[in-house]
Amino acid sequence: MTATLHTPPVEAPRQQTDKRVVRRRLGPGHRIRFAFWIGPFLALAVWSAGSASGVIAPAILSAPWDVVIAFEDQWVNHDLLGNVLSSLERSAIGLSLGVVTGAVLAVVSGLSRIGESLIDGPIQIKRSVPTLALIPLFIAWFGIGQEMKIITIALISMVPIYIHTHNGLRSIDGRYAELAETIGINRGEFVRHIVLPGALPGFLLGMRFAVTSSLLGLVVVEQYNAVSGIGHMITLAEQYGQTDVIVVGLVIYGVFGYCADSAVRLTARRVLAWRQTLEG
Repeated sequence: MTATLHTPPVEAPRQQTDKRVVRRRLGPGHRIRFAFWIGPFLALAVWSAGSASGVIAPAILSAPWDVVIAFEDQWVNHDLLGNVLSSLERSAIGLSLGVVTGAVLAVVSGLSRIGESLIDGPIQIKRSVPTLALIPLFIAWFGIGQEMKIITIALISMVPIYIHTHNGLRSIDGRYAELAETIGINRGEFVRHIVLPGALPGFLLGMRFAVTSSLLGLVVVEQYNAVSGIGHMITLAEQYGQTDVIVVGLVIYGVFGYCADSAVRLTARRVLAWRQTLEG
């Protein structure tokens, strides 16, 4: 008589599936296509409806169609493209200097106690002093030319890069350092393979604030003896009471900031795809 062995069915591992189900059920839900543009288009629809119904008076805010006409006039009869390129140049140079300086200072301060004692205190003092309040001092030091404008933008965008990158560095789990020492990883490899990837989320978050801050600085500095730029265009429009041209400049600033922020968010999503977060 032969005994028959019955092997119980082997269930497929459910741990990973269960985690995904829980994350979808308790998280923000599935990603919506073109979600970045839904809010702006809704705001545009409300603006258009308010202007068409008379709720928003033209003296308060020009209608979207009037802004389009003013944009066309500035493009055809004035040097709108030159103003846009001039503003982009100032913003790009200042932002680049601020990002590089802030990141380098954050790495030195975050990885060295001596560096922290020399760098972190002055940065925190600077953080409590609004950069825009220093413009009169910068004018006295650098004049009212291009240098003052670029330095102001660089300084105003450096602080968020430093703060968030430094916080990202100091938030890395200390057990990684213990493990690196145990397996004999040198300092260069530790920084390259553990520290910098660990600080990347903080750096990218700082980039979002830096982009917005650079545009804030750009709006202000372009009103100081500028002969080109969107801020210069807005200043002239204010003198002549051209509300629609002012709105054109504000819309361009808004588009700059929104597109730059969207680019940083998209980069962060792809670069940090290895993280299991609610963003994914």
